[in-house]
Amino acid sequence: MTPRLPDLMRCFQGIIPTALATCSADGIPNVTYISQLHYVGPAQLAISCQFFNKTKRNLEDNPYASVEFWDPVTFRAYRAGLRYVRSEHSGPLFETMAHRIEVIGSHTGMAGVFKLRSADVCDVLWVEEVEGFLDESADLPEEPIADGPMTEFRALSLVSARVNRAHDLESLYRDVLDALEEVFRFRHSIVFLADEKAGTLVAIASHGYGESGIGAEVRMGEGLVGYVAAKRVPVRLSGMDQLLRYGRAVRARVEVAGDASGLTAEIPLPGLPDAESQLALPLVLEDRLLGVLAIESRNPLACAEWHEAFLSVLANQIAIGIDRLSEADEEPAPSEPCPTPAPPQGPSRAFVYFRNDDCIFVDGEYLIRNVPAKILWKLLNEHVKTGRREFTNRELRLDTSLGLPAVKDNLESRLILLKKRLEERCFGVRIVPVRRGRFALEIPGAVALEEREKG
Repeated sequence: MTPRLPDLMRCFQGIIPTALATCSADGIPNVTYISQLHYVGPAQLAISCQFFNKTKRNLEDNPYASVEFWDPVTFRAYRAGLRYVRSEHSGPLFETMAHRIEVIGSHTGMAGVFKLRSADVCDVLWVEEVEGFLDESADLPEEPIADGPMTEFRALSLVSARVNRAHDLESLYRDVLDALEEVFRFRHSIVFLADEKAGTLVAIASHGYGESGIGAEVRMGEGLVGYVAAKRVPVRLSGMDQLLRYGRAVRARVEVAGDASGLTAEIPLPGLPDAESQLALPLVLEDRLLGVLAIESRNPLACAEWHEAFLSVLANQIAIGIDRLSEADEEPAPSEPCPTPAPPQGPSRAFVYFRNDDCIFVDGEYLIRNVPAKILWKLLNEHVKTGRREFTNRELRLDTSLGLPAVKDNLESRLILLKKRLEERCFGVRIVPVRRGRFALEIPGAVALEEREKG
């Protein structure tokens, strides 16, 4: 039976490189490997054009070509005959293919160098399975269990219920990431909070990692997470190891050619060092970027095409939930300071605030920076001067020295970040909720505060 392109979607995930054969007008063949063979429709495929000048010239002079590609699960091989139709330099198809390539360029320090020149659309003239490529007597891998409508409906119901029932942002982040594993078997996920003023994204919640990594920062535009935040589009990558090796090989050739001036330091992948598939989705409400949801797996086929489309719907619900739980609390600040607490019983802590970098070190080790650092410094000074332990969200919002945005300040998320960093890096010092809009700063020992410029 003749294979159909819609039944071969796994072959177009980029997990195994595709071989492309072209021929010049005078009959000289050329074979190369391409980074993307993109499914356009039942009778069309698109080739990514980046550096292949000879391939491009051949297609323009002689529009016929053939490709060989493989199913990464069954390892069956297929060939297809192509006829070059046109090159697209903009539009939805070009943008979809460009996102994938530009993310790899960002990861390997080649932003602006490793990029898509054109999406070359080809009609598919014929498709065939390569006979004799596999030993048919050998056992083939079992087909993976298909995810169907029941998984989608269950996921929508489960995540919607958890978003709606969350009583605060911390439970929202935790329950949503738990649900991604329960329904989709995504065991590794991170929520990044956007700080557009600082131009960074900060890890605010994670699931499945040995160390939480809370507080880790990614700059806007860098790597997969930064790219998705800057473009505000979801990006799905499969076969990460092959893609990165390809990108690094191109980088090495650029460096050898003496054209390394446009290269930057490689951005390390967040989370799993051996991730084979990644999916990042922007958390956007109206025109505001709230953050990014990042999912990754060691399974190169963990993130299918339907995951990208369906999880974009869930990302919108998560963004709505974050916005709902970030509304300003109108509870008034206390009219007088709390009574002076009993003498401290625990170990003393030395906090240093660096004014020119807005960061705090505790006992000589980095703790936190930016707005959460300013908040902690305010709390510590109030505690040392007056003995206060309880504070309200409202008084923080009214303090202009903290630099919070006038509208939708994400204060609750910043407090969650501060709370978790204290738990990880400053044992014994805690931020404890008292009631809605009010929390207590618990310090079991003496506190020494110092403010200086960072050298």
